[in-house]
Amino acid sequence: MSLTGKRIAIFAEDQYQVLELWYPLLRFKEAGAEVQVVGSGRSDVFRSKEGYAVKVDVNAADVKGTDFDAVVVPGGYAPDLMRVNEDMLRIVREAHAAGKVVAAICHAGWVLASAGILNGKRATCVRNIRDDIVHAGATYVDAEVVVDGNVITSRTPPDLPAFCREIIRALGG
Repeated sequence: MSLTGKRIAIFAEDQYQVLELWYPLLRFKEAGAEVQVVGSGRSDVFRSKEGYAVKVDVNAADVKGTDFDAVVVPGGYAPDLMRVNEDMLRIVREAHAAGKVVAAICHAGWVLASAGILNGKRATCVRNIRDDIVHAGATYVDAEVVVDGNVITSRTPPDLPAFCREIIRALGG
């Protein structure tokens, strides 16, 4: 399960869901990937819903989606801020267009919807935003993880093992 040589971006904004950011970040680092926390540009440090801080490695304006093998968007309420950040949306679009892995969990489906990459895809998310995903053109599937091409989605923190497993598999790990 080695991810040596792989570059992964994990988005950050205030009100992120702590497990949905930290679990993948640590899991992918453990597997040997170079993981960068990509912030919106509003701050160098963002806080989870519980106040847990994460320091940004780079701002979204300073990178491209093609700089990474995967872009991972955690949930919480942060995606409501991410989905109006043009640089974060650009990264998702660029990564998706290049066939890179684009992964979202929980409320992060909002970012994929706003980036316009869900039309014709099968996807899952937290139940609260199911209608948003469907209105973006996706077919909603109630499953712990859904893989449709290079798009990987999950519902909530209990699905994190399956979510990370499929990201690692998609990256050849």
